[in-house]
Amino acid sequence: MTKTVLLTGFEPFNQASINPAWEAVRALEGWCGPGFRVEVRQLPCVFDQANADLAAMLDALYPDIVIAVGQAGGRAEISVERVAINVDDASILDNAGRQPVDRPIDPNGPAAYFSTLPIKAMVAAMRERGLTAGVSQSAGTFVCNHVFYGVMHATAGKPVKAGFIHVPYLPEQAAGLPDNPPSMALEDIVAGLRIAVETAVTVERDVAHVGGATH
Repeated sequence: MTKTVLLTGFEPFNQASINPAWEAVRALEGWCGPGFRVEVRQLPCVFDQANADLAAMLDALYPDIVIAVGQAGGRAEISVERVAINVDDASILDNAGRQPVDRPIDPNGPAAYFSTLPIKAMVAAMRERGLTAGVSQSAGTFVCNHVFYGVMHATAGKPVKAGFIHVPYLPEQAAGLPDNPPSMALEDIVAGLRIAVETAVTVERDVAHVGGATH
């Protein structure tokens, strides 16, 4: 049986002209591997609309695996997220000019959801291939976390693996910013997503490697 893998990436936001998440995700459009095929979709960087669009994608595709991808400017590694929390608290405007503060994503939903992806196995596989990667304990409180929570809520109790990955700036983005923030080449981000997909498809039980943090 061929598994359907849905990869999503966001449009550019915060007046940027490019989003590394979308650039990397769309590079995998049409990719098929042993026992799986990838579907690629773009999400708006807009609260509520992003989750509505995602719900429609889930209804249309019935994916077995969902990996949403977003930009985490300032991070140096591919960050495989552990937990989505039930709050929107935006420090900047979304692409519709909205800035919700201290608003629950779902007033009737649980406080948090854990990723159902094999997050530590994904990180270990990336590191084995020489990529900089780690488990992240916070997906923030902007649209990335909003979508992470949305996909986990939508797939809760279903036989679907789902989660979120944050990626660094591209070098061309970092070059125009103060303080010389870290970045990662697009080909490395794409390679990391390939490994993440292959691991999610093949690994049923996550490994018990250390992936915690002290702060």
